[in-house]
Parts: sequence; C-alpha cells; structure tokens
Amino acid sequence: DVQLVESGGGSVQVGGSLRHSCVASGDTISRYCMGWFRQIPDKEREGVAGIESDGSTSYTDSVMGRFTISQDNAKNTVYLQMNSLKPEDTAMYYCAAETSTFLCAQIATSTGAEFKYWGRGTQVTVS
Repeated sequence: DVQLVESGGGSVQVGGSLRHSCVASGDTISRYCMGWFRQIPDKEREGVAGIESDGSTSYTDSVMGRFTISQDNAKNTVYLQMNSLKPEDTAMYYCAAETSTFLCAQIATSTGAEFKYWGRGTQVTVS
C-alpha cells in the first residue's frame, strides 16, 4: 500500500501563491491516479486536480488556469502549485491515490469516495 504525506500549506494573502507537495512511500506513484481534494467544514469534499501516470491532468473549473498539478516520479512526489489564490480557496487540502486511473479524468465531479489512499491534509488560508 502507498502512504502519502502532504506539506506546503499555510496562510497567504489574496493573489498569492503556495505549493503543496505529496510524498509517497511504499509504492510508486506511477501506478496510481494521484489527486488533490479540498474540504471546508460542513461542506462536501471537492476534487481539485488529478494526474495520471502518463502525465494527463484534470482540474475542477474553479481552479483552471490558476492551479497546476505535476509529478516527479524520481522523487515519488506530486505537487499542486496554487497561484492567484482567492479567499474561496481556503480549505484543508488532501492528497489521494487510487489505482483506477480513469478516476483522474473525473476528478472535477469526484468527492473522493472512490480513492482508497489519503494523506492527513494541510490547511490553506487565504485572506
């Protein structure tokens, strides 16, 4: 099984940038659809971005053009670069993995229920 550890959250001003990292261990990320999700209290978890082993990416509409998901297979790490941050991006951000790669293409409509492996999350606050 793969284990995931996120880092890179924090507080930032509107318009600022942050980069999340998700380091995987126990297995190689090339076997998985790797996704980023976010959740605020009392709201349903939301799929933000996904990347497949071939580098194909998908995004939810609200982050298109502002967020970029990428992967470094040599470091077994997935990144989420977040630019032009808005207050509505404030949330707990989670890294997730699942071997069913078709899930990445559906990330924008996913709540993550199909994903088996999760990190513990990092908080992002934009004000």
